[in-house]
Amino acid sequence: MTRLQVVLIVGLLAALPGIGSAQSDAVPAFKDVDSIEARVQGCVTCHGQSGQGTNNGYFPRIAGKPAGYLYNQLVAFRDGTRRYPPMNYLLAYLPDSYLREMAEHFSKLRPPFAPREAAAADASATARGQALATAGDAGKGVPACVACHGAGLTGMEPGIPGLVGLRATYIVAQLTRWRVGERHAAEPDCMKRIASRLSDTDITAVAAWLSQQAAPKDPSPESSNLVRMPLACGSQR
Repeated sequence: MTRLQVVLIVGLLAALPGIGSAQSDAVPAFKDVDSIEARVQGCVTCHGQSGQGTNNGYFPRIAGKPAGYLYNQLVAFRDGTRRYPPMNYLLAYLPDSYLREMAEHFSKLRPPFAPREAAAADASATARGQALATAGDAGKGVPACVACHGAGLTGMEPGIPGLVGLRATYIVAQLTRWRVGERHAAEPDCMKRIASRLSDTDITAVAAWLSQQAAPKDPSPESSNLVRMPLACGSQR
C-alpha cells in the first residue's frame, strides 16, 4: 500500500460521521510506508493507534486478542457474513495473507487498558451480571463467560476473544446481533446458542458487569482447552 493510499483511507474514515471524532492519536510518520504499522492506519482510526480501542463504545479494543479470532472477523467482514459498511468496504479486496498479517500484528500488541466506565447498573443487575459471567445459569442452559473466555476474561486461543476492556454498549450490541441472527460463526455456533437464551435484562446486566472489570496483570489469551469448554464451538477448530 502506498503512502497516498494510507492517507486516503485515513481521510475517508475521518470524514465518516461518528468515526473521525473517535480517533485521539495523531497519525505517526513512517520511514517505511510498506510496513505493517503503516498499512494498518485504516484500522487505528477507529480502534486506536495500538488497537487499544477508543472512547466511542462501539469501536472495541482489538489489541491482544487471539490472532485466529481477529483473522476470522476480518474474513467475515470482507466476505459480508459480518456487516458493518466501513469495515466491509475497507476489507473488500484484501487477500487472506494480508488479513493474517493484520491479525498477527494486533494480537501481539499489549497497550494499557482504557479507564473503566462509570458504573450504571444497580445492585441487583450487577449481581445478575456477575452470576452469568462467573457461574452461568444452569436453568437456561447458559454457561459462564469465564468457561470459554478465560478466568481473567482475556480470551482463549485460537478463536475466542477477550472480553475485558470492552464497553457495555459494544457487548450489548454484539450479544443482540448474535441473538437475532445478524452475527454468525462457524458451526456449531456456540455464541448463537448462548445469546438466544439470554433476555434483554440478562444482556444488559452481563455487559454492565463485564465493562467494570479491572485490567488483568497479563492480558494474553489462555491456551486452548477444549476439554474445559461447556459447548462445542466451531471457532475453536
